[in-house]
Amino acid sequence: MDATFTLDQLKPTAIALWNEGKSHKVWAFHAAMGTGKTTFIHALCESLGVRSAISSPTFAIINEYTSPEAGTIFHMDWYRLKNEEEGVNAGVEDSLQSNAYCLVEWPENAPGLLPDDAFHVYLEVVDEKTRRVRS
Repeated sequence: MDATFTLDQLKPTAIALWNEGKSHKVWAFHAAMGTGKTTFIHALCESLGVRSAISSPTFAIINEYTSPEAGTIFHMDWYRLKNEEEGVNAGVEDSLQSNAYCLVEWPENAPGLLPDDAFHVYLEVVDEKTRRVRS
């Protein structure tokens, strides 16, 4: 997928990406700070029927949501991880091996924990109101 979108096109774009990548249990979101990784994941989770609060797990590292369509979803933010060992100690490895969907922000901080078949998503800023998503 390669799509350019604005905020009002976010949910349809998230649904299109879901349709492309839902066969992969682990999604790795690559993007610079402030690009909208959490916003995109929020829209994706809402589109999948998550009803609980969807927020950045920056301090918790892992948030868990329930979706009627996708089942358990682990939303992870690896920004604060210094290496894979910290990720293992935080329970990241258990979540990744749980067969639940895992949406990972900042996968670059512990790339060795990602499975070989991870679905890599790249977000980038086009301008103040426009983003691009590639997979």
